[in-house]
Amino acid sequence: MSTDLILALDVPTREEAAPLLRQLRGSLNWVKIGLQMFTAHGPDYVRAVADEGFNVFLDLKLHDIPNTVAKAVESLAPLPIGMLTLHTCGGREMMVAAQKAAAQTKPGLLLLGVTVLTSTNAAGLAETGVNAAPESQVLRLAKLATDAGLRGLVCSPLEVPVLRRELPAHMQLVTPGIRSAAAAGTDDQKRTMTPAEAARAGSSFIVVGRPILKAPDPAAAARAIMEELGQRHNQTQANDG
Repeated sequence: MSTDLILALDVPTREEAAPLLRQLRGSLNWVKIGLQMFTAHGPDYVRAVADEGFNVFLDLKLHDIPNTVAKAVESLAPLPIGMLTLHTCGGREMMVAAQKAAAQTKPGLLLLGVTVLTSTNAAGLAETGVNAAPESQVLRLAKLATDAGLRGLVCSPLEVPVLRRELPAHMQLVTPGIRSAAAAGTDDQKRTMTPAEAARAGSSFIVVGRPILKAPDPAAAARAIMEELGQRHNQTQANDG
């Protein structure tokens, strides 16, 4: 199983992002656009990133009543996106509605169910009334997402081994919380692994932001991670929507 790299484009403005994307063109395939950039710049920015030759992962973590989430998926479907996130804690009915909307409007779109955020530990879960270890809660939500028809999940790399044992082999596992050994524990990510560890565990994709964005040479940092994953980069055509 190969593991690919996704850049988390977590910067405040498109002006700051532009030189980074120019530097990284040809060094990686996937770019994740999250709430900050999408709220600031909207659908046009998704198109702009795709026009630069990248596949777009739109990380909006949809969570609402089933009909509202389904309509949101339908509204987003015309955009050139390959992945879209929603919260698994929205429940089975919400996920079924979202997957049905995606199948009808954009069959190639991979809906990813977000399980437990990598910034959350057992104490954080307990504060919300969930008296379970993160791994147990992730597995519970992952099985719910699988039953609802989702084909991918977002989880900590620490939960990947148990998910690989318990879930169908086709499930795509996308893992943020990727840090070098030196950087582990220095920020708000609490459940982390290195790129090589995540790949060995069975991650389909790893999501990396700050270690690339803050590097003196972002392209070199991205290439080094690809090498650590055991991949020789070969850029693919961006999803054309």
